[in-house]
Amino acid sequence: MVKKEGQEEPGRGGSGSGSISEEEAAQYDRQIRLWGLEAQKRLRASRVLLVGMKGLGAEVAKNLILAGVKAVTMLDHHQVLPEDTQAQFLIPAGSLGKNRAEASLERARDLNPMVDVKADSENIAQKPEEFFTCFDVVCLTCCSQESLLKVEQICQKNNIKFFTGDVFGYHGYMFANLGEHEFVEEKTKVAKASQGVEDGPETKKAKLDFTETTLVKKRVAFCLLKEALALSWSSEKAQAALKRTAPDYFLLQVLLRFRTEKGRDPSLQNCAEDAERLLQLRTEVLGSLGVAVDLLPDDFASYCFSEMAPVCAVVGGVLSQEVVKALSQRDSPLNNFFFFNGMKGSGIVESLAPTSESGP
Repeated sequence: MVKKEGQEEPGRGGSGSGSISEEEAAQYDRQIRLWGLEAQKRLRASRVLLVGMKGLGAEVAKNLILAGVKAVTMLDHHQVLPEDTQAQFLIPAGSLGKNRAEASLERARDLNPMVDVKADSENIAQKPEEFFTCFDVVCLTCCSQESLLKVEQICQKNNIKFFTGDVFGYHGYMFANLGEHEFVEEKTKVAKASQGVEDGPETKKAKLDFTETTLVKKRVAFCLLKEALALSWSSEKAQAALKRTAPDYFLLQVLLRFRTEKGRDPSLQNCAEDAERLLQLRTEVLGSLGVAVDLLPDDFASYCFSEMAPVCAVVGGVLSQEVVKALSQRDSPLNNFFFFNGMKGSGIVESLAPTSESGP
């Protein structure tokens, strides 16, 4: 398939920013063939802030660096802990006690010398608004709900693409807020049947020309994470939608409340105590949302501990794919949640946003 000549793509830099060298063209040849030169130019002009360098953060960093963005800043103020070695492959042996971002730096840079990779050991909560404005995408993992909502507001104000995600045991999620986002989709060209061919009424029907495609411009609007987490489930319409909504959405609410309360995620070192508290929070959180407690089964707390490398790989792959799509402005983005259940081996996209009736 070939793109229609002269077809332009939307973007902050028009038809793309800067140029790509011969070395870069060779390095990213397969990607350029996949989504086009202009899309790759946008990636090469984009700067990403990645917060939280645990297992999920390592997967996202790897994928974005290999994709060929201009720069990635890895920010994490925590020290390397023994459990970090389970899923965080960028941290070399013997790094216990070192800063997680700094410990990940050498291996991250080795992935692609063409990308400017930096480490920042400061706390995201102490960063001023001006810090975020030099990035095209901000992606947060391992953050408190307070930090998520604060940074998202800054991104919304400054027209920065916002992503967040986490992995809790067998469960993982991502959320995207791209604001008013423009993108293009590749569609098969529709051609009219040749005139003058006398083969009946079929000549008047449109047929598909599978040898050529065209790029179609589209626009989609996203809502704030704060709005998506504060949906009301009391209306009749919302109650009907509840039957179609993944329980993972409510599980996320419980886990974020636990993180806010404890300042950490459920830990295997405190397994019994944390499992009991998760069950208590299930009652409190689901009760406040006006949904039945049994929406989350009693054994849910047993599957929320630590980061599992396979779950990090799946969620990190989807999250980084969405970042690439947002930056390159190619293909329809996921709007707005993606949930992955490692026990079932399945993922689901949920579009959860407030409506005029204050329901999903």
